[in-house]
Amino acid sequence: MPTATILLAAGESTRMGRPKPLLDWGGATLIDYQVRELLAAGVDDVVVVLGHAAAEVRPHVPPEARVVINQAYREGRASSLRAGAAALADGVDTVVVLSVDQPRPAAVHRALLAAHREGHALITIPTYQGRRGHPIALAGSLLPELREATEEALGLRGVIEAHAADAREVDFGTAAVLLDINTPEDYERARAKFAGEPPS
Repeated sequence: MPTATILLAAGESTRMGRPKPLLDWGGATLIDYQVRELLAAGVDDVVVVLGHAAAEVRPHVPPEARVVINQAYREGRASSLRAGAAALADGVDTVVVLSVDQPRPAAVHRALLAAHREGHALITIPTYQGRRGHPIALAGSLLPELREATEEALGLRGVIEAHAADAREVDFGTAAVLLDINTPEDYERARAKFAGEPPS
């Protein structure tokens, strides 16, 4: 069954001070790295949601991915989640949601997809030392709820909380699932620790 990813890359990168999708990550832009690792993991359809600096970022999106422009990106992350979910077909089996500032190697995506299929849960959440991380894998049956996500209802977190009884946590044994780059300091620490990791 087809798998899809909504890669959120529409934010204003206010704390970083420059567009995060264009940061260097192991010799590639962060957006290029993310798409290629997802495809290497076997994801069938990668939808990249752009907004702020879309014209600048779009040339760096690999042609194998689809681009959706969220004109309402200033309304918050939930608006990008809605835009990405609206671009996916109803027949999708699994939807992986990830932000561009959460770089993950293909091995993490492969492990998440395998755990999601084997666990038969509506939602699969990676953890490390008891802390929840990303990306999140959701059953395709939740697409209608992703298409209606709002900031007021807490976006993706609201969908997860609404199905808490059907969410499964899986220990990944790597701090990579917690990586989240928001500031220049975050970026330098993350690049020193993770950007040299092999991509597979």
